[in-house]
Amino acid sequence: MVTAIVHINAEVDRITEVAETIAEIDGVSEVYSITGEYDLLAMVRVPAYEQIAEVVPGRINKVQGVLHTETHIAFRAYSKHDLDAAFSIGFPEAD
Repeated sequence: MVTAIVHINAEVDRITEVAETIAEIDGVSEVYSITGEYDLLAMVRVPAYEQIAEVVPGRINKVQGVLHTETHIAFRAYSKHDLDAAFSIGFPEAD
C-alpha cells in the first residue's frame, strides 16, 4: 500500500464543500481540516505508486475550490499499534 499525505489550500468559503468532495474520491481514506499554512490534509492510500497520479492531479486538483496542493509520499509507517504488535510476538496476550 502506498500512502500520500496531501496538503490542500482551498477557497475559504468552500473549505467544507471541498473537503466533503475530496473525501468521496476513491483512494482518499481521510480528510482533515487543519491549522497552519494549509486548509485541509487528505490521506491517500492506494495499492500502487502510479495511482497517486490518478488521485492527486487527476481528481483532487480538479475539485472546484482547490487552489493548491502539496503531496508527500510516505516511505514507512510507524505507529504505537504497529509497535505493540511487533513487541507482542511470541508472548501470550494478557487478560
